[in-house]
Amino acid sequence: MSVRQLLAAHVLGQPEVVSSYAMTGGRFWSLVGVALGLVGVVVGGVALSRRGGRKAIAALVLGLAGAVVGGLVVAAAEGGPGTGAGIVGGFVALVVGLIGAGLGWLARSRRPV
Repeated sequence: MSVRQLLAAHVLGQPEVVSSYAMTGGRFWSLVGVALGLVGVVVGGVALSRRGGRKAIAALVLGLAGAVVGGLVVAAAEGGPGTGAGIVGGFVALVVGLIGAGLGWLARSRRPV
């Protein structure tokens, strides 16, 4: 990006041209949400295979955090898929986060045998 484009985008308030490969804020936060959700799914799976306890709570919290971040990205996205708003990643983070939260809830509510 040239200095002229930077000045036009930031000083003059004109929108900049976003490359299809650029890391935008929406894409970054959707990746953060997906990462939180995936960690929640993994920890929830481990908590289900053993007795829950703190791992179940951690999976529940991480999954909910991923779902909230994904929901915020989807709510704030102004464009559709391919615009750099991160809407597709936000939906993925929302789904993966809810799965992680569900696994944590199942591990927490499971009664020891």
